[in-house]
Amino acid sequence: MKQVTKILFPIDLTESVESLMPWVKTFVSKFDATLYVMYVTQDLSDYSSFYVPHSNIKKLSEEVLKAAESKMAVLAKEVFRGFPKLETRVAMGSPAEKILELVNKEGIEVIVMGTHGRKGLERRIFGSVCDKVVRSSPIPVITLPPGKE
Repeated sequence: MKQVTKILFPIDLTESVESLMPWVKTFVSKFDATLYVMYVTQDLSDYSSFYVPHSNIKKLSEEVLKAAESKMAVLAKEVFRGFPKLETRVAMGSPAEKILELVNKEGIEVIVMGTHGRKGLERRIFGSVCDKVVRSSPIPVITLPPGKE
């Protein structure tokens, strides 16, 4: 059997991860793996084509990143407290790219991630991080639909 020692669980801080936790716990405990939990905030400099002074965008980006790091610390203590081998990461940039960068940097062997279940126009406008990761990942990606246990 393939040994899995590192599992990545990318999360979106705006959604509840708790409905996905039974699956994450199952995979992590099955392999006695280290769980990497990652949140990627969008780089606000992508919006620099609007007339907003650069210093304001930079300051806002720093504040968003700091808030995300604080939220991740709370989640680590509350939602992920039962995981003895836990690593948390917060990054800024393209979510799919940052997820795949972490996979390569840390030698992650499996990604477990939730989908938003967006359809139609909403999906065309916002895209799908999950789809981008599945299409580009060099490792297996297990996708979980929203609200399923």
